[in-house]
Amino acid sequence: MPRAKGGPKTRRRRKRVLKLAEGYWGAKSKLFRTATEAVDKALKYAYRDRRAKKRNFRQLWIARVNAAAVANGISYSRFIAGLKKANIDMNRKALAELAISDPAGFAKIVETAKTQLTEKAA
Repeated sequence: MPRAKGGPKTRRRRKRVLKLAEGYWGAKSKLFRTATEAVDKALKYAYRDRRAKKRNFRQLWIARVNAAAVANGISYSRFIAGLKKANIDMNRKALAELAISDPAGFAKIVETAKTQLTEKAA
């Protein structure tokens, strides 16, 4: 039985890695071993940062909502508590977008939250 060296498989695997390494600088885009290391690390970073991106955007939205809430005379935590008591179910992304694009509409929501907080306290 003849010896099988796996040429087509090996070539396919190397081509796939070098294709992923296109655009990398120097040996990282030319040599298989260094390209493999660079591609593996890049894929790890991509996996990690797809999750970090969600956290970063939530932080951004909270910062924007907080700034708009403080401008309307209420803290972020009191504003969110007022929204929950008023049964206004809006996510932070929508609130941040509303605060930027429609400050008057956001001010109305803030007033609703404030009235709910004062009604529950009294």
